[in-house]
Amino acid sequence: MAKLELKSPRIENRKAYHDYFIESKLECGIALLGSEVKSLRMGLAQIAEAFVEVRGRDLWLQNAHIEPYTQSAMVYNHAPRRPRKLLAHRREIVKIRDEIEGTSMTIVPIAMYFVDGRAKVEIGVAKGKKSFDKRATIKKKEADRELRRVMTKRQ
Repeated sequence: MAKLELKSPRIENRKAYHDYFIESKLECGIALLGSEVKSLRMGLAQIAEAFVEVRGRDLWLQNAHIEPYTQSAMVYNHAPRRPRKLLAHRREIVKIRDEIEGTSMTIVPIAMYFVDGRAKVEIGVAKGKKSFDKRATIKKKEADRELRRVMTKRQ
């Protein structure tokens, strides 16, 4: 008998690549409530306006919106924008804290997904782009797209 495998969605933060230069990435676990896991499996989450904060020895995901699970009683549901603790090794947290301390860098979530049934968040240490950097990135993408278009027509 074939094993049925469910495809869990991957929630992306495409705005992060538009607004920031991503210097380094890290995959962290995330501490969630049961109703949050169910909503996340349905793809009902938004991380476009979220950010990560270092508090003491912990990483906290702030401002991430996970919809309340509609099929449970309201007493068992969660607050949509509550702070969520990220799970990482102490040396990784110290490394990230040292990278952003005293600089104009921030930590942004890049994606949320499941690995072997566990919720994961990919975070990135990022530096903000100026408006001329954003225009240069758009111009480069359009040039690459045009080059691919020309190359496919030649063959």
